[in-house]
Amino acid sequence: MQRLTIFFDRLMQRYLPDPFVLSLLLTMLAFLLGFTLTDSSVLQIVQYWGDSFWKLIPFTMQMVLILVTGYILALSPPVHRLLQRTANLVNTPGQGIVLVTLFSIAACWINWGFGLVTGSLFARHMARQQPDIDYRLVIASAYSGFLVWHGGLSGSIPLSIATDNHFLSSMMGVIPVSKTLMAPYNLIILLALLVVLPLINWLMMPPVQDRVTIESSKLDNGHADWIHSVPDDKPLTPAQNLEHSRLLPILPVAMGLTYAVIYFQQPGSGLTLDIVNFLFLILGILCHGDAKRFLHAVTESVKGAGGIIIQFPFYAGIMGIVMSSGLGDLISRQFIALSTAETLPLYTFLSAGLVNLFVPSGGGQWAVQAPVLIPAALELNVDTAKIAMAIAWGDAWTNMIQPFWALPALAVAGLKARDIMGFCLVHLLVSGVIIGTVFYLGSVLN
Repeated sequence: MQRLTIFFDRLMQRYLPDPFVLSLLLTMLAFLLGFTLTDSSVLQIVQYWGDSFWKLIPFTMQMVLILVTGYILALSPPVHRLLQRTANLVNTPGQGIVLVTLFSIAACWINWGFGLVTGSLFARHMARQQPDIDYRLVIASAYSGFLVWHGGLSGSIPLSIATDNHFLSSMMGVIPVSKTLMAPYNLIILLALLVVLPLINWLMMPPVQDRVTIESSKLDNGHADWIHSVPDDKPLTPAQNLEHSRLLPILPVAMGLTYAVIYFQQPGSGLTLDIVNFLFLILGILCHGDAKRFLHAVTESVKGAGGIIIQFPFYAGIMGIVMSSGLGDLISRQFIALSTAETLPLYTFLSAGLVNLFVPSGGGQWAVQAPVLIPAALELNVDTAKIAMAIAWGDAWTNMIQPFWALPALAVAGLKARDIMGFCLVHLLVSGVIIGTVFYLGSVLN
């Protein structure tokens, strides 16, 4: 496993470009495939790209805020101490890798946005407490937990088809989560990944002499001098008194916590990106205590958001080409042509993994593939709930090599995509075998 990991790591270090360059290459590939494989003209493809370029702006802002607010909360003194004490539970780098993986899996199962950021933040604390741990691997271990998100409580596809009047309800009806998220095959996949991912990450640990470590001082982000600071003894100006006031934040914090209680008492409420960001923001203000410390944390937090801001519009353009030109539809139909009732779930999973490289959005991917794959499932008498989950798991699977979702984790870690992708490629191969096998055997045995 170590030799395989070293090979993949060297491969990624040498040939994987910066995620922004990769987004440009994917734009070029989507353009060429759309022009050569569909009936779309050059001008039409350009229009699809331009019309969709800014369609992810609300989502981009949500992702920036999940990064910033999560980081703000983690930099607050009480949460900072909590993460440190949790990291202190382990005695060796190997134990640290396992604990980070388990933490991230659990957090991403609860809510993908919450897990994506908190897992990486916990990995940073683990690196601080275990100086001999391989920093690249512990961040990759945190990101590997993201594999389970679409089989978890915030999975967009299973939650979508469980709501009334979803866009395919006339074709497949409303499917409760008991037939998707709580179905035996989904629970088997989750359990298998819960066992295998920590083991694989532990086995991938490089020998001591080959580990890439990081100095604890570099993980402080320059906040060590203010995180526990108090105002100077000299008299403060009225403006400074307001900045350091512990009374001023009380009202907005009280209002925010009260709203959260009201929100979760409403039927059907759950952990959406908006409510996660809201809670992180309110708790961040509460835990920092005054506006001055809070704004210091904001300054530190926004430094890593540049990649998200500049790259997500390009992926929105790529999605526009794939969805509007019919390229996504074409890919799905090619896999359907090879399928039988026994193999359709497996081929659906594989096709979803391929489409996800161009459409890294669960909701967007469902809109592209479901109108093609659900009729095929009905024609072959295959459970539509299982096909929906095959699309969901395919979407989650190739996120391991799609930098779109790694950007928040990389921003937290201060790493480049090539630093962790060698490890993530192993996650891709191992998880692909597990998920594909469950979908295939589940169909054959039925």
